[in-house]
Amino acid sequence: MSRAPREETELSDVETAVVDDPAADQEDAVLLFVGGPLDGRVEVRAARHGDPLPTVTHVHLHDGPKVVSRYDLQPLPGRAGVYRLRPAAPRPGRAG
Repeated sequence: MSRAPREETELSDVETAVVDDPAADQEDAVLLFVGGPLDGRVEVRAARHGDPLPTVTHVHLHDGPKVVSRYDLQPLPGRAGVYRLRPAAPRPGRAG
């Protein structure tokens, strides 16, 4: 019994796969910060990270006591939003 010679095919070192990534169809979000220590900051959140968070907390530790600022998201049309500084809550026991 005689065997026919086998054909060898050259394989690539790099394989390409098609991945169904829903974030690939989305655009990055552009976010503006208003008020507090982050005032004027513009941040681009990559679509792969999902939707922007409803609240962002920033802790400032330099030059004195710790200052905690909270920003609440106000969505805008498209993939944009504004984080506005949350007003400081009144502290119990302090006269204002």
